[in-house]
Amino acid sequence: MKISVLNGSPKGDVSVTMQYVHYIQKLFPDNSMTVHNISQRIKAIEKDVKAFDEIIKNVRSSDLVIWAFPLYFLLVPSQYKRFIEMIFERSATGSFSSKYAAVITTSIHFFDHTAHNYMRAICDDLGMKFAGAYSAAMYDLVRSKERKRLTTFAELVFNAVKKNRPASRVYRPLSRKKFVYKPSPAGKKVDPGDKKILILTDAKGGSSNQAAMVEQLCASFTIKPMVANLHDIDIKGGCLECLQCGYDNQCVYGDSDEYHEFFETKLKTADIIFYCGEIRDRYFSAKWKQFLDRSFYNNHVPVLIGKQIGYLVSGPLSELASLRESIQGYPEFQQANLVDIVSDECGDSRDLDFQILTMANKAIEFAEKKYVMPQTFLSIGGHKIFRDEIWGSLRFPFIADHTYYKKHGMYDFPQSRKKQRIISTILMTLAKIPGFRNEIYKKRMKDEMIKPLQSVLRDR
Repeated sequence: MKISVLNGSPKGDVSVTMQYVHYIQKLFPDNSMTVHNISQRIKAIEKDVKAFDEIIKNVRSSDLVIWAFPLYFLLVPSQYKRFIEMIFERSATGSFSSKYAAVITTSIHFFDHTAHNYMRAICDDLGMKFAGAYSAAMYDLVRSKERKRLTTFAELVFNAVKKNRPASRVYRPLSRKKFVYKPSPAGKKVDPGDKKILILTDAKGGSSNQAAMVEQLCASFTIKPMVANLHDIDIKGGCLECLQCGYDNQCVYGDSDEYHEFFETKLKTADIIFYCGEIRDRYFSAKWKQFLDRSFYNNHVPVLIGKQIGYLVSGPLSELASLRESIQGYPEFQQANLVDIVSDECGDSRDLDFQILTMANKAIEFAEKKYVMPQTFLSIGGHKIFRDEIWGSLRFPFIADHTYYKKHGMYDFPQSRKKQRIISTILMTLAKIPGFRNEIYKKRMKDEMIKPLQSVLRDR
């Protein structure tokens, strides 16, 4: 069997993800496996047409394509995202059509499902036969149980290829409406007061819906907000996964480009941030992904606490549940507040005008009241993953995270609640007595559950 491995790690062969691929290669030596270090060589692949064509030629002659990558910021690395964009831009989709596909990722299982959903959808868009996905924790490979699981996964994928097993399509093609947004003069404008507003966009030129939406958002305020275009910010490259930032949050790029200064002096100092993007394949652009990935120099620390965040999206967002979930999750685990998500899907310029103005009003109102919505599973689950990993196996190299978590009480393990543990132990012991158990479970449970809440109501 001829296998083409598209490696998404910027570290090339010296990556955690590739060790899983190499393990499979050792177990099944009869297969011919060619590895392409996509993210590590993305600049050369983008500039050199021959380099890109060689990869596509190898894919075309393969029986199976393995998409292997570490999770970066809820998705694939920005370098990998750029390669996926190039496949469509350079009309290379035909080389992937009808090929079998498998996905192998490594992470700490934080939003790994959104990355897998994205890649499954990309494979569907390319007309590939999806044979399976494997989400590994970073060091699963050292555990015999997980090695056995990985071996079984590889066997199942290879059997699907050998038996020419059909594969169902999960994601339908995205609809592309030809709606052209023509904003009207803004009505009653919003006074931002002393709130600093930053609008981030990657719009190219002034004729796109995204550009028009940004212009209308600016016009919704009595004082024009600061607008920053990602294409105008000098960003040398994407995150390199080197983890040099783990000690003191200092990125390896340092002051060689403008990213760190912009993030520290513009984004962190804003009260309200609007992210504006256009759907490219099934996410925002690789440029947007690069901007988000580079923020990892902050590691797993929330740095936008209390800020108001809104989104302007051009494209079929309602058809991209995973993207919307990512958009909702980002402000939550930053301990910020999601104001609203406005897209141009409505297909009506007056309606879109109204939605943009409404979001502007809400952003100022929420900022004045310092409102942050309650957390949901998206951030609570994420916090528990980060808390446990940084306390344990990731305390080194993420020393800066550990210091911050200790200082800010983020090591909130339930085991430390001694009073509750004592009460629970007593009640569990008493519950072994039939009479006590019947009294509590059959007669008093409902009343006891609301008793703490009723005490608050009585005090009002």
